[in-house]
Amino acid sequence: MRLGLQVNRFAQPGGDAAIGPAFADIAGRAEDAGFASLWVMDHFFQIPMVGPADEPMLEGYAALAFAAGVTRRITLGTMVTGVTYRHPAVLVKTATTLDVLSGGRAYLGIGAAWFEREHAGLGVPFPPVKERFERLEETLQIAHQMWRGEAAPYEGRHYRLTETLCRPLSVSQPHPPILIGGGGEQKTLRLVARYADACNLFALDLDQVRRKLDVLRGHCETEGRPYEAIEKTTIGGLPRITRDGGDGTVTPSQVIERLGQLAELGIDHHLIGMPSVGDSAGLDLIGAEVVPQAQQLAAAGR
Repeated sequence: MRLGLQVNRFAQPGGDAAIGPAFADIAGRAEDAGFASLWVMDHFFQIPMVGPADEPMLEGYAALAFAAGVTRRITLGTMVTGVTYRHPAVLVKTATTLDVLSGGRAYLGIGAAWFEREHAGLGVPFPPVKERFERLEETLQIAHQMWRGEAAPYEGRHYRLTETLCRPLSVSQPHPPILIGGGGEQKTLRLVARYADACNLFALDLDQVRRKLDVLRGHCETEGRPYEAIEKTTIGGLPRITRDGGDGTVTPSQVIERLGQLAELGIDHHLIGMPSVGDSAGLDLIGAEVVPQAQQLAAAGR
């Protein structure tokens, strides 16, 4: 199993000027620890379940481009971009640029968007959920067309492009992996089966993860898509990790046990959200004791 690190908080004791050096250190330590991927939320305001809205929040793709410049191996993605945030072709161009400049290390993480406050606050249109999903499907179609190298028109209900020119093409072949976040059984997982290379589910409830994967398998059968072709990813929070597990922390063995349960369900790649992501000792401990054992866990049900 591969491990990813999600960075969802950027505030630093040294203030805003300390964010850049701290984020560079986190990216480098994550790579050195053996994490396969590094993810940032693509939000404009901090989200309610993490912190207050006025907490520092970096623009996702600028942050990933910065991380690409201080790393060499780790893959990079947003967890995830709301389809409403950028025009589809501009988003594809942005993700392609990240992929080219990082040497083929980009994911395109995308979803239907949900945080209405940041839309209203910054004047970004926030259509009803049905329309957001329509726009998501059209965006996925545009991405595939652009990454096939077709400089052709695209005619959708919401987007009309006269020339889907994308040069340079991505370094990743056939294109950067498309990851769709969310576990909606009727719409989101159907779009995964039809267009995506990876899904992402919350890892809070193992029975729920199992059910969502069964639904995805059914959609793959309907779409004529091999279930095994889709990377199954989950995301979950991790309290502070210590060797002895004292003071409400968790031990490496407890983390590995949970990863083993996810692997038995067929999860290939688990993303860890750490409130203490700036804790260098915690990242180093994961690298020393969790990553090597996680790499030996083979996902079942592929």
